[in-house]
Amino acid sequence: MPTYTSLTTLKGKDAANDLGLALENLENAPYGVGVFEIEDGSGLYEVGAYFIDAPNEIELLILSTVHGSKPFVVSKVPDKDWVAEVRRELAPVEAGDFFVYGSHDAEKVPNNCKPLLIEAAMAFGTGHHGTTKGCLTALDKLVKTGFIGKNIVDIGCGTAVLAMAAALCWPGKVLASDIDEIATETSKANAIANDLSDRIDVITCAGFDHPELRAAAPYDLILANILKGPLVALAPDMSKNSSEGGYVILSGLLSTQADAVIEAYRDEEFELIDHIQIAEWSILTLRKI
Repeated sequence: MPTYTSLTTLKGKDAANDLGLALENLENAPYGVGVFEIEDGSGLYEVGAYFIDAPNEIELLILSTVHGSKPFVVSKVPDKDWVAEVRRELAPVEAGDFFVYGSHDAEKVPNNCKPLLIEAAMAFGTGHHGTTKGCLTALDKLVKTGFIGKNIVDIGCGTAVLAMAAALCWPGKVLASDIDEIATETSKANAIANDLSDRIDVITCAGFDHPELRAAAPYDLILANILKGPLVALAPDMSKNSSEGGYVILSGLLSTQADAVIEAYRDEEFELIDHIQIAEWSILTLRKI
């Protein structure tokens, strides 16, 4: 059975949230509504609604006019197994010694690599996005400097690909957290699939806002592949929870946003060690002074 998407954009978080709430209150209510910041510096938010039956486009036009958004673009989505489709299209990713693959490519795993089995799922971080590949590359470079991670946390872990990568590099426990329960459940499943469930503890929380995360600080390595806004907001907590000489690997930001993030972390006594750019994305490695 086909479904329908209705997408629009407008400026301002509050206005976008108000429009999202209005969509939820439609008589022909969508089965899902999403509000997302477009991380390009424009201040725009995307508001999307997902319907089983075709939405009333007159109602949507009225909502867009009242809330000051662009008119909704309505599209019919064919009935497909999208996860299976993505699995067919996702080729393995190599980043330094790491090899990220789906089970459909298990026969392609080379010898003498650090393999990470990540299936297409409802969470960010299959390894194919430039920021995830860049973080794995940055982690691989850090390993090759001789650094030994002893106390590690992955903030905003998504699929826990970075937490698992760290666990393949050094012994000991790795903490992983995400605000999204789907992400943390996916992370737990991935840890089991990679025989790392006894090495990775997954927590649902925002940032460092959990007793277990605070109790384990300070960390000598913090991984955070999220977005520019949260990275800047977390800079003081990153500093508070980093050991002297500890590292942070940050991404989820456009290269045009890198200077703002670097400045925020310099204000919190971090120095830039490495800056990787993949397409329009930046990956930063910083050290606590």
